[in-house]
Amino acid sequence: MTGAAMTAFRAAFLFLAVAIAACGPAVEEYDLIIANGRVIDPETGLDAVRHVGLRGGTVVAVSEHELAGDQTIDASGHVVAPGFIDVHSHSPSRLGAKFQVLDGVTTQLDLEAGAFPVMAYGHEFGGGAPLNFGSSVSHLAVRTKVIEGRDQPYLFNQSGPLVPGAAFIQRATPDQVDEMRGLLHEGLDQGGLGIGVLLDYMSIAVSPEELRMIFEVAGERQAPIAIHVRRGFPGEPQGLDEVIALAEQTGAPVLINHITHNAMQAVGEWLAKIDAANARGANITTETLTYAAGGTSISAAVFNRDWQKIFNITYEDVQWTATGEWLTEETWIKYRLEEPSGMVNHHYVKEEWMETALNWPRMMASSDVTPALSLNVMANPNLSGTFTRLLGHYARERGVMDLREALAKSSLYQAQWLEGVAPAFKRKGRLQEGADADIVIFDPDTVQANATYGKPYVAPTGMAYVIVGGTIVATNGEMIDNVYPGERILALPVSPN
Repeated sequence: MTGAAMTAFRAAFLFLAVAIAACGPAVEEYDLIIANGRVIDPETGLDAVRHVGLRGGTVVAVSEHELAGDQTIDASGHVVAPGFIDVHSHSPSRLGAKFQVLDGVTTQLDLEAGAFPVMAYGHEFGGGAPLNFGSSVSHLAVRTKVIEGRDQPYLFNQSGPLVPGAAFIQRATPDQVDEMRGLLHEGLDQGGLGIGVLLDYMSIAVSPEELRMIFEVAGERQAPIAIHVRRGFPGEPQGLDEVIALAEQTGAPVLINHITHNAMQAVGEWLAKIDAANARGANITTETLTYAAGGTSISAAVFNRDWQKIFNITYEDVQWTATGEWLTEETWIKYRLEEPSGMVNHHYVKEEWMETALNWPRMMASSDVTPALSLNVMANPNLSGTFTRLLGHYARERGVMDLREALAKSSLYQAQWLEGVAPAFKRKGRLQEGADADIVIFDPDTVQANATYGKPYVAPTGMAYVIVGGTIVATNGEMIDNVYPGERILALPVSPN
């Protein structure tokens, strides 16, 4: 090529490069595209048809324009929303994770019971998890270690379910309270998402001094407490008042577990008390189930009291969870003696209590699901239908809230509550650029829970896709085998002041 020709070639090449640059950057490629869906981001209020681009486990584009990628889901006629966060799940098992995923749960947490050591939560996920998971520090496990000298890291482990012991009934000495204080700090240093306090199960054992110690640790560390308050007779607020006073005195953030199931007909009064405390500077929130029955162990402390008066029910209102059978006085006594670790569903909550709770601003939905370990042993239906019941029954059919608010109660409020203790939650509960690609895609006209008491292992309908970390883990009521993008979520250790 002559010198002149070379010069002309270079000029032409330069012109072409400038022309390409003027046309804008090359088309960006994505790992997964969600096209044509009704995207709802409960934080910004976005509710419009958009195209979502995912790459490397992150939402990198929410666009009005079509996107190109390796794989595309056509979400026409479907809602695209942040994956759900369950702050109150007692079922970190393979079976439990499966049915929670099918209900749209992308992050499964146990803040009420907790674990100690914290890494004991999710021990079945050693080979990988289909969803994100994590727990608080278990006051019960700490107390068992100090009072009884034995390890009971979680409600169930490889050896079987929790065996109640002296930790449920024996008062701690001042030295033992100090030892517990040190272990709670240790659990928070391990990454515990706050402190879980099953207070009602240990009402006679936990002294005011011990409870204050827990709140002092939480206040020092600004680690949220999740607490099952002491239960009185229906509507009595003393258990709530105790917790509010300590929250105000210590500055501890507090999550009141399943308020409907403790306040009962006084739920409106309890919520008003929380509002008043928050107006005075407290930091208290709460959550509610979407199924009406309570689920717990047949040997729970409340059943050692006048439980029929407390719940305004009798034996025939209680189901043996494992089989779904309705109990009689005879079978109640039999199971209490022979299978004290067995679970029951006791039916006492009214629909109007649930709706009052769900109308409270920033109310979180949660499952409180009992452990699901085998298809041959029933769990409660909360496992498979908590969040789809909120969307279908309470939002669409009952009109208790609009769809955006239902999604906020399923994801955003949980993430905002936890982001102070675990920055990972700043990227969850949202569908916007930079958020984690934990996403649900569902048909708003048909989504509904199908699980019932006695038939808990029934997947919901209308949930088209569940995506965790940018990876599809379930579609149309079926799990995708051997896909485990879930991650354990830990708090960042923060030294006390």
